[in-house]
Order: sequence, then C-alpha cells, then structure tokens
Amino acid sequence: MGVKWPPSAATRDMFVRNGKGDIQLSQTGPLASGVPGEMAAFEFAVRHYGKKTLAQLILPAADLAQHGFEVSASYAQALKSVSKNMAQFKSSTAVFFQNGSPVRAGQILRQPELAGTYRAIAAQGSDWFYHGLFAQAVETWMRANGGLLTAADFAHYRLELREPVASSYRGYEVVSFPPPSSGGVHVLEILNILENFDLKKMEEVTRLHVMAEAMKLAFADRAYWLGDPDFVNVPRGLITKTYAASLAQKINLDHTTPVPSHGLPPDSQTDLFKKHTTHFSVADEAGNWVACTATVNTTFGSKVVIPGTGIVMNDQMDDFSVQPGVPNTFGLVGGEANAIAPGKRPLSSMSPTIVFKEGRPMIALGAAGGPKIISAVLQELVGMLDLGMTPEAALAAPRIHQQWSPDELVVEKKLSATLKEELARRGHKIQELNAVAVSQIVARGASGTNFVGAADPRAGGTAEGW
Repeated sequence: MGVKWPPSAATRDMFVRNGKGDIQLSQTGPLASGVPGEMAAFEFAVRHYGKKTLAQLILPAADLAQHGFEVSASYAQALKSVSKNMAQFKSSTAVFFQNGSPVRAGQILRQPELAGTYRAIAAQGSDWFYHGLFAQAVETWMRANGGLLTAADFAHYRLELREPVASSYRGYEVVSFPPPSSGGVHVLEILNILENFDLKKMEEVTRLHVMAEAMKLAFADRAYWLGDPDFVNVPRGLITKTYAASLAQKINLDHTTPVPSHGLPPDSQTDLFKKHTTHFSVADEAGNWVACTATVNTTFGSKVVIPGTGIVMNDQMDDFSVQPGVPNTFGLVGGEANAIAPGKRPLSSMSPTIVFKEGRPMIALGAAGGPKIISAVLQELVGMLDLGMTPEAALAAPRIHQQWSPDELVVEKKLSATLKEELARRGHKIQELNAVAVSQIVARGASGTNFVGAADPRAGGTAEGW
C-alpha cells in the first residue's frame, strides 16, 4: 500500500558508472532514496480503521524522541556497523554521534528535531510531509548534494490499494502481501511446493533439504518474473497448485538439483497481477488482525538525515535492479522486470501474512531481514501448521535460507553440527550466520478465544497485551 517510489528524474541507468552498476550509489547518499510511502499508509489506516486520531498515536512517540531512550546493545551495534558511511553527513552525525563517535549501548539518545517533526505531523497530518515543509527540506538538501528528489515528487506520491495474494495450505487459507513485494507470492509459491511432501513424517535433515530446494526454485522465479505489476507482467500462475506440483517434481530428496534459470508458470502472459525493516503483528477482541511491515531498507537507510527534521531517509532505490545481473546489498539479482523507471515501485521481500481457518483469522506474522523475510515466514508457518509448534517455538527454531543466487545455503550457527554435515553431504554449500531475520507472531491460543504473542529471541523484544 505505502511502498516507496523513485524520483521523476530517475533513469534505468542512473547508477551505472563506466558501464557497471555501482551499488554504493544505490545504498548510501542522495541518489539512494525514493519518496517514502509509510506516512500515507499509516494515515490511511488510521482514518479508515482506527479509533484514535493520528495525533493521539504519534504524540507519545514525540515525547519519547524528546526525552530520549537508553540505547540497547543491538541498536548500538547496528549503528556502529554503518557509522563510516553515516559520518559523511553532518546532519546524521549530529543526531546519532556523541563526542565524535556513534552512540554506545547504555547512552541516552535524544532526538528533539524528530520530536518536532512528529508534532508537526500530529497538527497537520500528511500534508506537512508530502506538501509542506518536509518535502521542501528534502528538495533543498537534495539540490545541494546531487540528489534527484523534489518537492513535486512528494506532492505527486499516490497510495495504491492492492488485492492481497492468497492460497490454501493444509486446510488453512494463507493471505499475504501482493506485488510489487515478492514476499507474499513466494511464501505461497514455496508453501504450494511443500504441500506435495509429507514434511511432518520426514526426518529433520530431509525436511530442511526439501525446504531449501523449494526456496531455490522460487527465488529463481523472483529474479526473472517479479516487479511492479503496473509496469511489467507478473503471472498469477506462480502461485497455482499445478505449477507448484511441476516444481516439486524437480526436487531430489537425496541431493541438490541445479536450477539454471526461472520456471515457466501457466498463462504467464495473460493471467497477471494488476494493480531497516520493522514488523509488528496485532490482534484484538473486536476481531481486528494486523500484520504490518515497514522499512527504510538497509540499516539506517541511506544514512542521510534531512537537516532540521530528524528523519532518516530510505535507500529503497537499491531494491530496484541497479543493472541486470548486478546483485544488490542482499545479494539478490534482478532482471528487466525490476528495472528503474519514474513512478515505478521497487521490488521488496516484505511478507506480512495472516492465516485463516474456515474464515477465522488464526495467525498474523511477518519479519524483517531483506530476502530472509520470506524464508523466516515460511519456516514459521511450517513449524506451526505442519509440526504443531507454538509461536514461541516456531520463532526460536534454527532457520535456513536459500535465494538461488548466490547458490549457497545460509544456516544459523545454532543449527546442529550434524544437520550441517548432512546438508553439506546432500550437496549444499553451507554459509553460517548468527541470525536469519527477525520476526513477530500473534496467534489464537489453544482455547481459541485468547491470544498468544511471541517475539523473536534474536532481537530481545517482548510480546505485550493491554
């Protein structure tokens, strides 16, 4: 709904230098940002579905920004990891550095300019953001620093309402985020592939192997087929059971299978979809269920804070194909379907998902973590729907990730050595990471009348009821 879009002056080769795509330009600095859509999306949601006003919801955040909060170890580490790039921008170091260094764990981070921004939005709504002082401040900074975004780009931003994607799985209905996110399409595509296997009866290594092979097949499709459906053909056949069954037949239970290219879903030209990440999942006694994912893309986005506002700009332009065949910051390779064009929305991996049983919502979930969002949501669904895990157990289970290119299997370090050895024996090239994505889940409890919430242990959050 509130996906970002590029400047009107953007061109397909805007990041190409000396014949090669330069991902530094798409990830850091003035060319990396698109017009943020989050403000429009939140205001729409409050107006159409909320009981409180936007001002009531945002003013507590203004107070928090004004008075500050104690920086956690994970926040400090994230900031430190991008501090070299952030140091290029005085307006950014003025907010996030203290005594010449990025704020450390235990220090208090106060953001009075951001508090002023929130209060202005509380008073004037999104007009201040898209048609007022913020849009003008962005244009002023961009003109001075070689960027393309203008106040007119903000004024022309439009919110798009799109039909979610849906499919069945083991007797449940799974509803997820549509293109231009690839997340929902490929969560469903992989689930449809896995439905051809009895995952519950498999030994764990075989189950992980099959899931990895299914991920690989889906991500090969992502690289070729996925883009903004207002600009390119995105076939609905990707989430059909018949196409999934044909892909499932390619999976060898004993060894990896090469996937040289994308598949060819049925009716690929006629049956089409048309018109630093945070996720939260919420349910209430009135029957409202929300799975919401918001992002500035990578850690601290473009590393640019617009002076006087406290707002960190996104680096969403890196979600486009900087150049066909050139991987982005997440190693994802895109093609012509995701090439840059004015007014076109970039491909993402956001996968906010709600699961229904006989028309009744049962689970809301999603994740942060680039393309690893897809594999995290997938594995949590398998954990709960196939293996009978609680949300807490599904979140805690070790995760894997296979995105076709590079052709390697990412596994969390806590996965047992035996499983890693067995997966390697089946042909997987193992790459270890401390964590694969961060996720949050809310679900119905065993009684069917209460709610159970679970926060990912990888991030130290909590699940709260009120």
